Amino acid sequence: MRTRTTGAIALAATAALTLAACSDDSGSGGGETEGGDDSVTIGIKFDQPGLGFMEGDTPSGFDVEVAKYVANELGYSEDQIEWTEAPSAQRETLLSTGQVDMIFATYSITDERREQVSFAGPYFVAGQDLLVAADNTDITGPDTLDGKNLCSVTGSTSAQRIKDEYSEGVNLLEQPGYAECVTALIAGQVDAVTTDDIILAGLGAQPSNAGQVKVVGNTFSEELYGVGIPQESDQCEAINEAITKMVDDGSWQEALDAATEGTGYVPNDELNPPEYEPCDM
Repeated sequence: MRTRTTGAIALAATAALTLAACSDDSGSGGGETEGGDDSVTIGIKFDQPGLGFMEGDTPSGFDVEVAKYVANELGYSEDQIEWTEAPSAQRETLLSTGQVDMIFATYSITDERREQVSFAGPYFVAGQDLLVAADNTDITGPDTLDGKNLCSVTGSTSAQRIKDEYSEGVNLLEQPGYAECVTALIAGQVDAVTTDDIILAGLGAQPSNAGQVKVVGNTFSEELYGVGIPQESDQCEAINEAITKMVDDGSWQEALDAATEGTGYVPNDELNPPEYEPCDM
C-alpha cells in the first residue's frame, strides 16, 4: 500500500540531516565545488526531449524540473547541481559507484533494480507503447509485432519486457539511445520503436520527426518513475516529502504541462500524480 504525507516539519528536519549525506564523507558521489560550496550530482537523460534533454550545457524537461525542485527542498540551489548523463544501461553503476547522488531519468522502479539501488517516489506513471511510421496500419499493439523488427534501448525495462513476453516472433534491435531507434524507424530499418508513451510523444514531436511517425496509443504496462538513490542513502523520506510538496503546490502539474505541450500526449489521470511508495521497500 502506498502512502502520502505532507509533513513540512518532518521535511525540514530530514532535509537538514540529509545535506551531509551528499558530502564527500558519505561516499555517495556528492562533494564540494572548487569554490567550496556544497554540490549535488544528479543523473538525467540527455536525449529525451520533454523529459531529460541537454542542449549545450542547459538541461530541460520534466525530469529536470522535478530534480531541481527536489534539490531545492534538500537545500541545494540550481547552481549547486552538477548534471551527469545517465544512460539506461549505466544507471545502477552510476549509483552503486558513487558517481551520482540521485537519478531522475525515466527510471522505472522494479524489484530487480531494487537489488542494486534504492528508490524514492514515484513522481510519474507512464505506460509502454509503440512508435511506428505515420502511415502504418498493421501495428496496433504488442500482439501485432509477430515477424516485425523492433527497436529499443539496451538496459531498459521496455527491451526486457519484449524479450520476456513477445520475443518468439519479434526481431529486437537494441541501441544505446532512443534517437538512434527513431532514426532507424524513419529509415525503414525497423518497423517500430518501443518505450514509454511520454518518451515516444516527445521524440515524435521533434521537428525532424514530426509527420513521419506516430504513437500507437495502446499502452501495455505501468512504469513508475522513481528517483534512483544509493542503497545506503538516507534521503528517501526527504525526497518523497519534496515530491508531495511539488504536487500540492501545483508546480508538478505546471512542469508536466510545459514538458508535454505540443506533443499531443495525455497522461493517465487515474495514475497521476502518483502516491509515493514506503521507503522501507
